[in-house]
Amino acid sequence: MPYADLHVHTTRSDGSLSLEAVPDAARDADVPVVGVTDHDRLQPFSEPIVERDGVTLVHGIELRVQAPSGIRVDLLGYGVEPTTALEDACARIQRNRRERGRAIVECVEDRLGVDLDVDIEDGLGRPHIARAIDAHPDTAYDYQGAFADLIGNDGPCYAPREIPTFEEGRRLLAAACRVVSLAHPLRYDDPAVALELTADLDAVERDYPYGRDVDYRPIDRAIDRHDLLATAGSDAHDDRLGLAGLSEPAFQRLLLSV
Repeated sequence: MPYADLHVHTTRSDGSLSLEAVPDAARDADVPVVGVTDHDRLQPFSEPIVERDGVTLVHGIELRVQAPSGIRVDLLGYGVEPTTALEDACARIQRNRRERGRAIVECVEDRLGVDLDVDIEDGLGRPHIARAIDAHPDTAYDYQGAFADLIGNDGPCYAPREIPTFEEGRRLLAAACRVVSLAHPLRYDDPAVALELTADLDAVERDYPYGRDVDYRPIDRAIDRHDLLATAGSDAHDDRLGLAGLSEPAFQRLLLSV
C-alpha cells in the first residue's frame, strides 16, 4: 500500500466519505497520509497540514480550469493557506455549481416526473444527482445510466458550468498552495497537450488508478523536462483509499515543498 494517498474527495464535494470519517478510512487502508482535495472547495483546517486521530491530513483542493487550447484539466493544490482571492473564487464557483445543479435537478424531475429530494448546497456535483436518480424507486436508471442517458455531457439534462482559465486558476493556487500539480494527465482526450501545461506547474500526478494499461513515459518525460515533483493518489470518491499514492521517501521529498 502507498504511504500517502494525495487525491481524496469527501462529502464536501462529490465524495461519499465525510471529512470526519477520513482518518478511520485511512487507518483501514493502512495509509498514514491523506490529501483531501475536494472540488473547488477549501477545508476547515487551520494549517496546511494537520493531524487527525493519528492520520496526517494535507489541505488540498482540486480546481477545474480551461487551457488556451480549449482543453479542460484539473489542477491539484497542496498545503493550502487560503488567500482572499482563492476564497472569493471558490465562493463564486460554488454559487455557479448550485445554479447549475438546480437546473440539472429540475430538468431530470420534469423529464421523469419525480422528486429527487436533492439538497442544493455547496459542493453539489453531478455524482450527487446520479446517486439520487439511482436511489429513487420510480426511476429506471442506475448511477451509470443516469450519466449515460440523462446528465452526461451529451445528455438532455446536462448544463454547463463556469470555470476559470488555466492562468487564473494557476495563479490563484500558486499564491495559496505550496505545490500545484496537474491531475491524472492520461485521462484527458489529448494527454500531450495537457502535459505541456506542466511547464508552468510544480508537479504532475504520476501514479493514478486509470483502470487500464497506460504508458507512463510521457509523464516521466515531462517530469524530467520541467524538473517536476510527482504527486499520486487514488481519486477516491468512496472509502477505498490507497489505490494509488506515494511511498514514504517520495512523500518526504514532496513535504520539503509543502
